[in-house]
Amino acid sequence: MKKKVFFISLGCDKNLVDSEMMLGMLEEQGCTFTADEREADVVVVNTCCFIGDAKEESVNTILEMAELKKSGSIEALIVTGCLAQRYQEQIRQEIGEVDAVVGTAAIAELPAVLEEIFSGKPRDHYQALDKKPLTDRKRIVTTGGHFAYLKIAEGCDKHCTYCIIPKVRGPYRSVPMDALLREAQTLAAQGVRELILVAQETTVYGLDLYGHKALPELLRGLCRIEGLQWIRVMYCYPEEIDDALIQVIKEEEKICHYLDIPIQHASDKVLKRMGRLTDRKELTDIVAKLRREIPDICLRTTLITGFPGETEEDHEELMAFVETMAFDRLGVFPYSQEEDTPAAEMPGQIDEDLKQKRLDALMALQQEIAFDAAAAMEGRVVRAMIEGKVADEDAYVARTYKDAPDVDGFLFVHTDRELMTGDFVRVRITGSNEYDLIGELEDESAE
Repeated sequence: MKKKVFFISLGCDKNLVDSEMMLGMLEEQGCTFTADEREADVVVVNTCCFIGDAKEESVNTILEMAELKKSGSIEALIVTGCLAQRYQEQIRQEIGEVDAVVGTAAIAELPAVLEEIFSGKPRDHYQALDKKPLTDRKRIVTTGGHFAYLKIAEGCDKHCTYCIIPKVRGPYRSVPMDALLREAQTLAAQGVRELILVAQETTVYGLDLYGHKALPELLRGLCRIEGLQWIRVMYCYPEEIDDALIQVIKEEEKICHYLDIPIQHASDKVLKRMGRLTDRKELTDIVAKLRREIPDICLRTTLITGFPGETEEDHEELMAFVETMAFDRLGVFPYSQEEDTPAAEMPGQIDEDLKQKRLDALMALQQEIAFDAAAAMEGRVVRAMIEGKVADEDAYVARTYKDAPDVDGFLFVHTDRELMTGDFVRVRITGSNEYDLIGELEDESAE
């Protein structure tokens, strides 16, 4: 079916992998793609509904595309992803311009959905949320080609009280290791040099398939793939980080000394209400152990402020924890009251203004920590990957192992030499600008 498709991917990097798979399926069906919705025959919106802001963005995007359908500019509008899984009936009732709604476990049926729409028999598609993850599917990488995400599992079993993910993505299902290694080999052959492992939780990978946590084995297998230079691990729950994982990070040169460890809070009372499985002492211990075993490790975390019942004392405890831990990277989100979650019904819901005030205080504190850390890098020589050129300047944008795409900072490299996106270079840090670093090429050889 030779239709021109405009594809919108919203939400997280895990959703982006789904989008890339759907793009691959559509291309195999004969579709082409456009970056201009006004030129499209079909619009597909892959949605997110993790927090209130994400839901609002998804709904607004669907409504905007529905106006194109009303005007006759496009022939079909398809909604997929988490919002589609969670709010099928509401989408159907409120937005009549939507031709089909496709649930999170049914994305493999997108080509069939398109055929049905243009044969005059459109219908929604849903599958059981315990369905095995898709494997061995063509992907169209949309991240520039030099890095890509590898989604190693689907769903989550943790059931934190604030989170809707288990209800829209189902239980934890690992992707078989042989399928992941094949996918990684394909990506490397296409020029991918940095592979970023993602899942709702990466640290329990393989437990459901092999009876033990198999992330270390997967990492060792990925390190054997020629062409890959960096392997980065995201979304590691702190209670699941064990000696085997630490050891493989220490031993394998390709694995970035970087871990993303979402801790959400540091007050034991709040952590318990959140349904988290660690307390403050355990969090302190795992951070200390990681820094002791891997001295140059970069630790990223995320926090939720304004959780129901969070007192000023709880907030001050979190502030003290952030100051003491001095995380290299940190993001803060205001608590979002999501329907159908236990936390939504808890007493002590926090006023939005107070949530924002506490968020601002945490970010101001982290800003001081981050700016001081960036300034302390001056004079050091680091390995960096080129992301692209700065327009009209003899400078390039790069990232170090401490910087994951889209969430962390940049390194601006000044040189009159021509470099290519994906090149690895050695850079001497000459200064910093807030979160970002500034440097010069240390030598004339790109790797």
